Amino acid sequence: MDYSKTAAAVLKGVGGEQNVSSLVHCATRLRFVIKDDSKIDKAAVKASPGVIATAEAGGQYQVVIGNEVPEVFAEIAKISKLAGLSANETSASHGPKRNLLNRFIAMISAIFTPLVWALAGTGLLKAFLAAAVTFGWLDNTTTTYVILNALSDAFINFLPLALAITAAKYFKAEQFTSLAIAGAFVYPSIVALNGVPDITFFGIPVTMVSYVSSVIPIIVIVWLQSHAERFLYTKLPAAIRRFVTPMLLVAILVPLTFLAIGPLSNLISGGLAGGIGWIFTVLPWLGGAIMGGLWQVFVIFGLHWGFVPLMTAELQSTGLTYLLAPLFAAVLAQAAAVTGVWVRTKDANLRSLAAPAALSGFLAGVTEPAIYGVNLPLKRPFLYGIIGGVIGGGMISAGGVAGNAFVLPSALGLPALFSEGSVVMLVLGLAVAVLVPFLLTVIVGFTDPVAETAAPVDGTDLVVLSPLDGTAVPLTEVPDAVFAGGALGKGVAIIPRVGALYAPFDALVVAAFPTGHAIGLQHADGAEALIHIGLDTVKLGGKHFSLKVEKGQQVRAGDLLVEFDIAAITAAGYDVTTPVIITNPKKYPTIGSPASGPVAHGDALFLAIAEAELAIA
Repeated sequence: MDYSKTAAAVLKGVGGEQNVSSLVHCATRLRFVIKDDSKIDKAAVKASPGVIATAEAGGQYQVVIGNEVPEVFAEIAKISKLAGLSANETSASHGPKRNLLNRFIAMISAIFTPLVWALAGTGLLKAFLAAAVTFGWLDNTTTTYVILNALSDAFINFLPLALAITAAKYFKAEQFTSLAIAGAFVYPSIVALNGVPDITFFGIPVTMVSYVSSVIPIIVIVWLQSHAERFLYTKLPAAIRRFVTPMLLVAILVPLTFLAIGPLSNLISGGLAGGIGWIFTVLPWLGGAIMGGLWQVFVIFGLHWGFVPLMTAELQSTGLTYLLAPLFAAVLAQAAAVTGVWVRTKDANLRSLAAPAALSGFLAGVTEPAIYGVNLPLKRPFLYGIIGGVIGGGMISAGGVAGNAFVLPSALGLPALFSEGSVVMLVLGLAVAVLVPFLLTVIVGFTDPVAETAAPVDGTDLVVLSPLDGTAVPLTEVPDAVFAGGALGKGVAIIPRVGALYAPFDALVVAAFPTGHAIGLQHADGAEALIHIGLDTVKLGGKHFSLKVEKGQQVRAGDLLVEFDIAAITAAGYDVTTPVIITNPKKYPTIGSPASGPVAHGDALFLAIAEAELAIA
């Protein structure tokens, strides 16, 4: 993927930087909060290179990229100021007001997204370590175990510090003041007070709870901090507010947490963990079936982030998370369904999508390429995956299986499930989750898509490649009646982004205008093409153009034909929209599969369909 090209195309498609209130990214998606939805060119965004799909959920316009979303996000940061915006920078003047659920999901997504990979990576290390002890490969009394355990446990142990940073960014609070507050939560002498009776603060009784790995207290307190900072900055003299503000906030908010917020959040976390535990104890198969069946639906609507705090609450309270186990069935079921598509389909393009999507799902637990690229568009495979997730998830939870670390559900994360519950039920549940959707997809099947353009019947059809890097638009949109009306032939126009014109197919140069503004090409099968750089640019007399070929020269597809200065031509008052047309319509009366949106030179632009094929068809 050309990250810069994808970034530019997506940003233009959503209406430009000026139409974006905020931008964050999660594991696979760019999440935009848009000011004016009517300015989004949804077709152009979907056509952007590297974009798997788009979705509108949680008050956000979501662009699914896949595993390479951080690189695309970084490129957007280079060409805009959006990367510095917080996800809550929305108001009545910045698009539609979001409901409470959407705002909660957006908050959780923004705060937890930067931490997910570190949580998943260290959680996977912890899972492998636990498996090594369970199977007798490592003695947990050795110093080797102590060191490895520290490496795997440190990040989630000091999770309040990490959350302080991301929450401060979201709520627009001072990050280092947030860290000072979070540091007090996990300070060794404070941690040692957990469970100690008769603790007081200036005579006020304190019920000390554990803040190690906690989530709710630091998020709540940073939210309060953000409001208190803004108040103090308006009231304190400029000479002292920079250091007095953090002093007051630490001195007031930390004791407030110990006295009220901490015990209350501990009660809430314990209640949530207890409620989840009750469901998975009384009706474990039902809890597993629901999570296994609906998890990928939650992913589609971006609602899955709401479960991250619940899992961390479970881990903090009990050291286990029952919510996590059935998610493995949900994820592997969709990966199995897309594998079935790869086996059954006769469509080459679909096979090329299905293979990497299957690997991504099985190994990394990232199912968006499978869902958006294959299963959901085909409908039945997605349904088969849900069926596998329901049955497999129910069996896994019926066996009392739980995770002992936060990991991404995938084949690599399985060791996190080995320490609690029935390994036999885990294996059977996963086997069913994989086999059911795979067999349903292969045997019952789905409607296999027919390629948009059939193979040439007589060998004279011609795939015309894009000669430019830019944006493809219908010829009818060219602001010139001759081209737009098709008087010179049919084709596609391109608004160039780079001033370099390349050969769209192997050809003989039959016309090379000295002015460099237009060039005529002829294919060996007889197709003739005209590429006209800009409109009325012949009036420039060759200024700002540099012709690289001459009449009678043979060129190969991708050879450089002309270089031109877009900025100078535009400054001179000329439109650089470039029609690419077939000029012998009697032999090639129609075109197929015209491109739309961002294109790079060498991409398929359209298919010139020969008269002979039309007659046979």
